Formats: sequence, structure tokens, C-alpha cells
Amino acid sequence: MAEIIQRDGTWAFDGSTIRITPGLHRSVPLFRQTYGEIVVPLEAVSGVVYEPERRRGRLRMRLREGADPLLQATGGRLPEAADPYRLTVDADRSGVAEYVAEEIRQALLLDQVPREPTAGYLLPGPPVPVSVRSSDGTVSFDGGQVRIDWADTSDRIKRATGPRIIGLADLVQVEWLPNSGYEDGFLRFVTRETVFSKLPSERDPYALDLWGSVRRDLLTALVAAAVTARLPHPSTRGGEAPAGRHPVRAAVPGRDGHHDVLLRRLRELGELHREGVLTDEEFAATKAVILRGFG
Repeated sequence: MAEIIQRDGTWAFDGSTIRITPGLHRSVPLFRQTYGEIVVPLEAVSGVVYEPERRRGRLRMRLREGADPLLQATGGRLPEAADPYRLTVDADRSGVAEYVAEEIRQALLLDQVPREPTAGYLLPGPPVPVSVRSSDGTVSFDGGQVRIDWADTSDRIKRATGPRIIGLADLVQVEWLPNSGYEDGFLRFVTRETVFSKLPSERDPYALDLWGSVRRDLLTALVAAAVTARLPHPSTRGGEAPAGRHPVRAAVPGRDGHHDVLLRRLRELGELHREGVLTDEEFAATKAVILRGFG
């Protein structure tokens, strides 16, 4: 057993798995504490390195592309401190960190673990049900459907449509961008009907606009990962970019379906306008956005 225990967390390697446990200190980000313990099978690992510095170093683990639904969903956009595959190491424990890294590297060589992308997820992602309250509303996933309940501060268009329920079978992919504190983020659920839509996240009834607490909005990545884990693996979709890079939308409807979706969206928008939910200005602006998105 090769093990290192730090305030930031613990890595324990038993020859076949690396058990990563986040620390309980207040300096450990809420995201990592909420995500909890991760058990990484050796065959999911691409490499591991220790980066020494004067006061503190870092252990970093790289996973094979397509192995982890969390990395697939977040596309490398998790803030460094929230990365569960990174461990801050005190300088006086650098020798232990180097030992743990070398033990994992040797095991990768002995087991001849390939570095190529995987054909399926090797980690399960977050357990379900999972629910997160964000700045734009509460998003929940029970393994079969996503539900979004809008907050009082959500856009009027979103609140007018009521809670949004999306079946897993209707989903094409999940798009996630964190709230950086300088730029808003979003969590968007792309369905077969909305795959051509270009509505901004603040008005898209299939997207959460992340603009409030950076710390809490980051937890929406839990939902993104849980849903991603239950969607077809990227390797099964033709023309898909490698995991963790720029996703490509798949299984989109043809041109006839494209036209049907456009008409349906315009009818829904017209109903909101006739009912007085949208002003003339809001109706015109949203209609223009929809038409641009389907152009």
C-alpha cells in the first residue's frame, strides 16, 4: 500500500485502484468535499506526476480520455483547486509524494495500461438522485429525468414556462461552463428538439444561467456528470471529439425535423406573447434570437 495523507486529502494505492479522499479542512473546496471519495481503477489512469515547489508541491493524475464522466462533462473547465485529481503536498512530504507517484507509474508499466481513449466510462460518476440549488434555480436528476425548478430571480420567460422536465431518452448531451466570478456560466441540456437553438442561457428554458455564488454554482457539475454518465459514451457517436475536449452535437434531426422544431418554438413563443407574459419588445427580441439560431 502506497499512501499519502495531507490536509488537502488522501491518496491510497493498493496496486489496482487509487482511492482519493478529500480533506475536511476548510481550505478544501466545497465541490471536492461534496463529490466525496473517488475510487479510480488503474486501467483508467494515463499518468501521474509530482510537481515540487518551495513550500508546497502537487500530485497530479491524468486519466485516459473517455474514462471519467466528470471530466467529459466539464471538459477541463473545473477550477484547479476543485480538480479531484490534484493533491496539494507539503514540502516535507515530497518524498512520500514521489514514492506514491512512482508506485503508480510502475504499476501502469507492469499492467501495460494503454494510453488510448477508452471505449466506455471506467468511473461511475456521481450517485443519483442528485439535486443542486444554483443562482438560477434548482436542478435535480434521478437517473431517468432532469427537473429544473426556476428561482424567483430567473428570467420571466423561464418562470412562465414552469418547471422543466427532460427525459433522459430525449437528451443529446450536456453543456457546462463554470461561473468564474468574472463571467457567467451555464448548465445546458441539449435535447433533440433544441439542438439547433441558440438562445442565451438567461432565456433558454433548457439551461441554468450561473451568475451567483461561484462556490455553489460549481456544484452543478455534479448534475452534469451524473447525466453524462448515463448518456451514450462519446466513442459510440460518429465524429465525436475526444473526451474532455470540444463536444460535437450528435443525433440531430434532419432538415424537416429542423423546420418542425422551429415552428414549435415560435408557436410556444407566440402563446406567451398572446397571454401577456412577454411584452412586445421581449417577444421581438426572443423571436430574433430563435430565428438566428435556426438559420
